[in-house]
Amino acid sequence: MGQHILSGNPPVTLILRKSARARRISLRISQLDGRVTLTLPKNVSESEGIAFAREKEDWLRGHLARRGSDQDIALGAILPIEGSDREIVQGTGRRVLLEQDSLRIPGAPEQFGTRAQAFLKQMARDKLVAASDHYANILGKPYNRITLRDTRSRWGSCSSAGALMYSWRLILCPPEVLNYVAAHEVAHLAEMNHSQAFWDTVTEIHGPYASPRNWLRQNGSSLHSYKF
Repeated sequence: MGQHILSGNPPVTLILRKSARARRISLRISQLDGRVTLTLPKNVSESEGIAFAREKEDWLRGHLARRGSDQDIALGAILPIEGSDREIVQGTGRRVLLEQDSLRIPGAPEQFGTRAQAFLKQMARDKLVAASDHYANILGKPYNRITLRDTRSRWGSCSSAGALMYSWRLILCPPEVLNYVAAHEVAHLAEMNHSQAFWDTVTEIHGPYASPRNWLRQNGSSLHSYKF
């Protein structure tokens, strides 16, 4: 259907979409790129949809503000790794090096994003395999395999075949948040639902989880603003 600009400071671009399956007007903010999609049922006019967006403008701008602006991985940029801010600095030699307050990346600056992503993916895999092994051993149920993706809507999943999937961006979170997500997905090996029995299983293998769960709800969307 096209686009519409909500005036204001800053202006917000709405991507307008008609859907025969939609039963109501909906607004969705992409956590990957911050795009805002306004979906309209087939019998709803564009003007009705824009009026709906105006009614939700405070909510919309609040979510966009919490997400923050996109941040390129470049020399001098600040990137959270395991919850601690690190400055991107020029490295030497061949290896990317993680230090207490910096990430040293050798090579040409235009390759910093690609090299940082590869380094973080491997780091995430190592941490998530270790955490998944730990909680699976406590639970007494093995998983099948682990894959990493850059998912839009979820931090992890567990299939009925025991395959675990995680977002590699969990390595940007504090370690206790990554561990909670691993425990959450491993608990699905026993309970493929979100019943009270499932949450009891999470508590059994992880312990209290309210704090890391709340951290992810409050801060998780900002982790998608880093562009590699």
